[in-house]
Amino acid sequence: MSLSLDKALGIQPAAVQVRAQRLELLASNLANADTPNYKAQDIDFRSALATQVERDDLLRLEQTQQGHLPLPRADLDSAMAPLYRIPSQPALDGNTVDPQFERAAFAENAMQFQSSLEFLNRRVSGIRSALRKE
Repeated sequence: MSLSLDKALGIQPAAVQVRAQRLELLASNLANADTPNYKAQDIDFRSALATQVERDDLLRLEQTQQGHLPLPRADLDSAMAPLYRIPSQPALDGNTVDPQFERAAFAENAMQFQSSLEFLNRRVSGIRSALRKE
């Protein structure tokens, strides 16, 4: 019987990666709350996670020679690309960061990031205990 760690861990590694990327963007928004003409950015978590999972399910191919055609990539880069947030009330200096909204989004994403890490940790612990029982 073969063990596939990718299948055993499920969607959690991809969720952790996408949530970490989103935390970086939200932190950048908060850090630039007073920067003139700064545009708040975010990523669409659902589409980025769906693209990440779809990409992980694809068979990994390698280019062994330079004459090989480039490999088609899933649109992970476009799904993970930051989107500009539409401001509810932009500042006079062109800044679109709403500090209260950004703090709330950061706190929510940080909590979800911690939950994803905890789920991943429990899966790894379960696999570890199953392997020790043999």
